[in-house]
Amino acid sequence: MLDQGAPPRQRTPRATALGARLMRRKPVERLVAEGGQGEGGALRRSLGLWQLTMISIGATLGTGIFVVLGEAVPKAGPAVTLSFVIAGLTALFSALSYAELAGTIPVAGSSYSYAYATMGELIAWICGWCLVLEYGVSVAAVAVGWGEYLNELLDGTIGVTLPDALSAPPGDGGVFNLPALIVVLLAMAFLLGGARESARANTVMVVVKIAALVLFCAIGVQGFRSGNYEHFMPLGMAGVSAAGATLFFSYIGFDAASTAGEEAKDAQRDLPRAIMLSLVIVTALYVLVAAVAVGAKPWQHFNDSEAALAQIMREVTGQSFWGTLLAFCAVIAIASVVLTVLYGQTRILFAMSRDGLVPKVFSRVHPKTGAPRANTVIVSLFCGVLAAAIPLGQLADATSIGTLFAFALVNIAVVVLRRTRPDMPRTFRVPLSPVFPALGFGFCVWMMGSLSTVTWVVFGVWMAVGLVFYFVYGHRRSRLATSEG
Repeated sequence: MLDQGAPPRQRTPRATALGARLMRRKPVERLVAEGGQGEGGALRRSLGLWQLTMISIGATLGTGIFVVLGEAVPKAGPAVTLSFVIAGLTALFSALSYAELAGTIPVAGSSYSYAYATMGELIAWICGWCLVLEYGVSVAAVAVGWGEYLNELLDGTIGVTLPDALSAPPGDGGVFNLPALIVVLLAMAFLLGGARESARANTVMVVVKIAALVLFCAIGVQGFRSGNYEHFMPLGMAGVSAAGATLFFSYIGFDAASTAGEEAKDAQRDLPRAIMLSLVIVTALYVLVAAVAVGAKPWQHFNDSEAALAQIMREVTGQSFWGTLLAFCAVIAIASVVLTVLYGQTRILFAMSRDGLVPKVFSRVHPKTGAPRANTVIVSLFCGVLAAAIPLGQLADATSIGTLFAFALVNIAVVVLRRTRPDMPRTFRVPLSPVFPALGFGFCVWMMGSLSTVTWVVFGVWMAVGLVFYFVYGHRRSRLATSEG
């Protein structure tokens, strides 16, 4: 029989040591000191406030307003403008937490690094793994959408479209989605030139798509009918809320600027400003475009259209030219999303690699361009093949759950850091903390709960794979653990 009074076995200290290692935090000072340093070189600080803001807008303003508006209007009616405001406020709570942490811990890892500094290595790994899901799958999904708009543009200009065999993946009637692969490879080419060159290309594309939306408003307002607003909330507040939940995903991407923390000239000052400024600009554009669209076309006639803006321009002018022009701008808009989201993915893996949690190849920096070339090529090829050869279906929804999970952790992290390091200098502070972070966390959890069972299953499988990789590779090779061991 076992002696009930016997001292604990040896495994208890081991379990305690394992728990301590999993919860080991990386000091903020060390995170900041290592900023920009990679294998064989360093990232270059070349991005100012303007470029950082354009990165956030580029990652956010794209498929959302060009596609999801047609899905949201039938749910809310003319009150879809209010739905955009509600979705923007939901994003705002998390954006405030991102802004404080980005100014306090200005590094490339975004919420992964914030979690490492506040909640420990295991939580940081889980957060980083969620970001890989968010960015990697969304690049592939957006690339597929780019191919569809490219076909619309070709049809409107030269009357020719790519055959399904070359414009759709297996399972969707095709063999290989060539346009999806092409847009990812084009983004890769820009990224290989360095952050400054990529930011310049993105800025041009962002200016084009903002101009396109302003042009839509200028033309669409000519068909404005006040009668379309007589029954402002035909489906009640429930419809407004349902549309708001759908439209929230139009705001995903504002955190992209936080991944540029090690390439910003003055990260502590500019990152918080870029995050908040981009959210304000995007929300204003969303509300303005939605207001004009519903005023120009009765809400009952949207019918889940994926090209609602192009249809309105054709109906108001009676010409196909404007719809084709908008399709061209959509091609530019979606390409900028691919570029900026792919950029964010490479920088997150760069930070995880520098910490030893993923292979060193992801943190190698080319001495001439200051870009992680091998990282960029590997990630681009993976995302390109994923977009070209696999029908994403429900897998694309996993992007949303990964994003919301990361947002929820950021809202926790800002409160934890306030309590553990209250005297740390902060260039931006979340007002009414911890109330606003708690609201941000609550909204994220609520939206995660509204996602389908299939999405949760996919998320669970993804997390299981990530934990296996962590305990087989990252847990043993973590630089923080080995340097203190």
